[in-house]
Amino acid sequence: MKRIRGFSLIELAIVLVIVTLLIGGLAVPLTAQIQARRIAETRADMNAIREAIIGYAMRQPAGQPYLPCPDDGTGLAEGDEGSRDAGRCLNTRGKLPWRTLGVDNADAWGNRFTYAVTRDFTNDRSLILVNTGFDSNTPGDLEVHKGQNCSDAGIAHQVAVVVVSHGPNGRGAQNKGGGTPLAPAQVPASERANLVVPTAPCTETDFVSLTPLDDDFDDLIVWLHPNTLKNRLCQNGCPLNSPP
Repeated sequence: MKRIRGFSLIELAIVLVIVTLLIGGLAVPLTAQIQARRIAETRADMNAIREAIIGYAMRQPAGQPYLPCPDDGTGLAEGDEGSRDAGRCLNTRGKLPWRTLGVDNADAWGNRFTYAVTRDFTNDRSLILVNTGFDSNTPGDLEVHKGQNCSDAGIAHQVAVVVVSHGPNGRGAQNKGGGTPLAPAQVPASERANLVVPTAPCTETDFVSLTPLDDDFDDLIVWLHPNTLKNRLCQNGCPLNSPP
């Protein structure tokens, strides 16, 4: 009778090592592909947010457009824009008012977007007592830098709106499940300008955008320049009041 020989423990071990190496080699590209897809999805969502902000302004009365306030916790529910005083936003930096805008409530990693707006672009003229709304000459006051000290000439100057995704690692973001953001000291210095409360030397009007993304900086940034906003508002006859 012919004896059937099985695999030895050494042979099985060699096979397991080979299989592990193959799986490990495939896992890294797969993880990179998943991350790249999430980054692409988040960038698409942020472009949709920018369009929704423009749409918000276009829905206002002709000649009296204004932009939404950040979600600073003073709205009726999470995702609602915050309160105004004499027509202007009480706070110009906070979470994205996703419910007000009708957009996704978080990025592809489940974290809330940070949103900042120039106060002069938030004037609801129906509530204004003294302030005027923005007109064809109103500048933005937000700066997007390429250096963490916010002292360079910048990538974008005097923009009206900035939206931030805190990237794959989510450092500094609030999770949509209610997770508390990290303390600034736990966030890399390069990303601290993009927090809801930025740290010195950067101020609430400063943001940082760096490329390529890496472990120290993976925030995604989009902005809306006043020229883009005014061009879109004026496509079918400009509704903006001229300055006095």
